[in-house]
Amino acid sequence: MNPLKRQLLIFTVILAAIMELIDTSIVNVALNYMSGNLGSTLEDTSWVITSYAIANVIIIPMTSFLSNRLGRRNYYIGSIILFVLCSLMCGQATSIWMLVFFRFFQGLGGGALLSVSAAVVYEQFPKEKLGTASALFGIGVFIGPTIGPTLGGYITENYSWPWIFYINVPIGILVAISCYFLLPESPIKANINRIDWWGIALLIVGIGSLQTVLERGQTDDWFAATYILVLTITAVVTLVGFIIRELSIDYPVVDLRVMKSKSLSVAAILTFITGIGMFTSIFLTPVIAQRLLGFTPSETGVLLLPGAILAVFALVVSGKLLQSGVSPVLIIFIGFVCFIYFNWSMSHISLDTSARYITLKLIFRALGMALLTVPLSTLAVSSLKPQDMPQGTALNNMMRQLGGSFGISIINTYSARRVASHRVDLIGNVTTDNPTNIDRINSYTHYFQQKGLGLLDAKIRALKVIDLSIVKQSTLMSYIDSYFLIGLLFALALPLLLFVMKRAKKLPAGVVVSDH
Repeated sequence: MNPLKRQLLIFTVILAAIMELIDTSIVNVALNYMSGNLGSTLEDTSWVITSYAIANVIIIPMTSFLSNRLGRRNYYIGSIILFVLCSLMCGQATSIWMLVFFRFFQGLGGGALLSVSAAVVYEQFPKEKLGTASALFGIGVFIGPTIGPTLGGYITENYSWPWIFYINVPIGILVAISCYFLLPESPIKANINRIDWWGIALLIVGIGSLQTVLERGQTDDWFAATYILVLTITAVVTLVGFIIRELSIDYPVVDLRVMKSKSLSVAAILTFITGIGMFTSIFLTPVIAQRLLGFTPSETGVLLLPGAILAVFALVVSGKLLQSGVSPVLIIFIGFVCFIYFNWSMSHISLDTSARYITLKLIFRALGMALLTVPLSTLAVSSLKPQDMPQGTALNNMMRQLGGSFGISIINTYSARRVASHRVDLIGNVTTDNPTNIDRINSYTHYFQQKGLGLLDAKIRALKVIDLSIVKQSTLMSYIDSYFLIGLLFALALPLLLFVMKRAKKLPAGVVVSDH
């Protein structure tokens, strides 16, 4: 392939990955609009996010198998077409469950756009430039979820929510046409004579059940809901059965044997932690900015842009550092420190925190993510044989998505419990013998009396204002606790780097080794 076609192919598959990842977060800011337009509750509308996440996590580990079974080129282009058609149908949906249905199949199509895109990018570079390949693909991994809320907010405010799906159609068509002419068939073929139907079934049921529990647990009060309890038991039984089966047959749908690689195993765990940080920060920061600080969706999106721009350069720099012989462990360590500092800083915000302060701290979050994406991706595949790289990449990508689901689920539960705890503490200060509280009630009462209310009504309104203030402050305090928890999790994960430090020191610049 000549250099121009090669560069165009790399651009095309990275664009496809960005498009897929944007759709993981672009709908977050449009849920209220969808709910009102389709006449559904916000709880039902949240299945628009849940169904896509479930489909994504189910299909990602199967992409290597499906590529070999159907032919990578056919599978990839077919997935793009499915993604585009379902995007169009999502925009045309006239009911919430019609939207959820097509959103699920959009997620199935989107799964290939992540893992296969990564494998294609890696193939275009020699082993000594694996860091550059990781950097280029890392741009898509980072930019997608970061600009999703910004793009979704702009489109929803200035047009209408269906356009967050319609925007995929022209991009997807261009990607499909480009891949038709440029994408070669996979140079490596696995044995595809036998199909692991039981493995596929166990994976679909297990991951689908687990993802549903994670996405819906907090909303439905966890095990107080019978279906959550049933799905939890189902997930445990089927996933254990899946692992046992995949390790005991010759032609598994997901080759878990690649996890014998110490580098891949450690990278997968750290990628899981990184997924928690990536998705929870994208979840928490917009919520705080809009619900507590009064920012519009567009203003919230702008907070993320400076960091996203700097992160693109940081991704390239981290790739160059890897090529020049800098230990990936050192870069990962710096990335974790940046993320720890971001979460520590955000755990000190108040209701008076300025947009400038948040923007500056988000830069550290962005730099941390940029410095983690490239070396973790490189570390994940560095010790694998060429034929195992697609499977290793798929498993690593799945860990990132699962990390995001676990993280958001944990933070939702943790922050809800901390809100209740902080509310009790704050209400304890609202007493009749507290001079500050008495002055505040009297001040609000006098204010509402001036607005024409009687004494009793004015006092009731004053108490409601104080209660709202308590709710707002306790909510903020719960999110502060959440940032601290995430930062602590990153700090506790740092010792894992010791397990790959010795190997990293032995690696000359640009050399890829094998454990097998």
